[in-house]
Amino acid sequence: MYRTWAFWRRVQYSAGAGVFFVSVSLLVYVFFIHQSPTCFDGKQNGDERGSDCGGACRLVCAFDAKSPVVLWSRSFEVTAGFYNAVAYVKNENVQFGTKKLQYTFTLVDAQGATILEKSGTTFLPPDSQYPIFEGRLAVGTRVPEKTFLTIEPVTEWEVFGANREQFVVNSRALIGVDSKPRLDASITNTLLTDERDVEVVATIFNREGTALTASRTVVPLFEARAEKKVVFTWPEPIAKTLRSCEVPSDVIVAIDLSGSMNNDGGNPPQPITSTLAAAAGFVSRLKTQDQIGVTTFATRGAMSRTLSGDKVATGAFIERLSIDPKEERGGTNIGDAILLARDEFLSPRHSPDARKVLILFTDGKATAPDLDPEGHARTAVAKAKEADIDIFTIGLGSDLNKELLVSAATKPSQYYSAPDTRALDAIYRSISTAICEEGPAVIDIVPKVIGEIGGIQ
Repeated sequence: MYRTWAFWRRVQYSAGAGVFFVSVSLLVYVFFIHQSPTCFDGKQNGDERGSDCGGACRLVCAFDAKSPVVLWSRSFEVTAGFYNAVAYVKNENVQFGTKKLQYTFTLVDAQGATILEKSGTTFLPPDSQYPIFEGRLAVGTRVPEKTFLTIEPVTEWEVFGANREQFVVNSRALIGVDSKPRLDASITNTLLTDERDVEVVATIFNREGTALTASRTVVPLFEARAEKKVVFTWPEPIAKTLRSCEVPSDVIVAIDLSGSMNNDGGNPPQPITSTLAAAAGFVSRLKTQDQIGVTTFATRGAMSRTLSGDKVATGAFIERLSIDPKEERGGTNIGDAILLARDEFLSPRHSPDARKVLILFTDGKATAPDLDPEGHARTAVAKAKEADIDIFTIGLGSDLNKELLVSAATKPSQYYSAPDTRALDAIYRSISTAICEEGPAVIDIVPKVIGEIGGIQ
């Protein structure tokens, strides 16, 4: 009996010691060794759908998100040797965004050779289309023909509660397009949280939806429920880039009054009479905010009527023009006409909010001044283009220097050949459309938070 009792006592002691040892071991494991599943342990555990993603984790598994899509990319010259590049990227994920969208802009020339590459990392909010912008890319003397944007696969998606509707654009006003372009916008942060380092990109499109130019600014602090005035600028005029009729036009018509314009005879004389009627018809189609001026040329040029908003008086003035009998055997001084128009565009009468347009009409070759008439004309064209004047040329008949008129135009498509005066009215109508496209330019202003969004920390 004694030995049995001692045996069971030893068993009880051993069991108690075992329980104590296991309890201590469990406590040590729980408090010092065991780690609960987290979203940062590099493992797929808990309710995660992948390693540290999905379930209760803030990071979204890449296989649960749609890849962003590059919609288009372009670059725009802002000043000699420097371009801005912009691309629009679509994020179809309703709640998913990323702070680490890695991208590369590649600018190539007409031969397909790479001019430069520019890489960066940006924030991509959820559920919309967002711009990616790189400014003042130095290209030297090379001209980018195409611009490409490539984006790396996104490895870190997150759930965000705010989206593009966080910011509301209340107003926008584009001024000084032909001097110091400036876009003033009023934007409101609709949320109850402050935002820092808000990147805002403004892109201007034509009526077909083609991007024409872009600019960017950053708001260091955008307070909650606050309205901010945001300003975008460009270092060079953009009036010639924007064809919308919302941008006014200052137009000078340069009319050939050399003796050859009477060669067809008749009463009234031709082709001068039909030529003047077509030009007057063009003036009558200008918009209310446009200005018109007239320069004439024969052996010498004359600034016959300075820029004015009075289209009726200018149209009547054009129809009363006539050829000086002394010019029946005179010359054709194309260069003088262009230089006089350039000087008028540089005068205080030119509106800084308007584009500069010169329409040069002639039926002959440059024959004055005597020393080097064609060289004088080409020099004048170069000076006009340096002043950012948009030049259209019209050649009447066949006895003219077509190559000079084509090269004088801002681009070859802005040279018009008129076999006879019957074509002139249609040509002037085409120029009216080319200068001023009906319908407004679309100005897309997109605020984008660089760091956090919607106050999520």
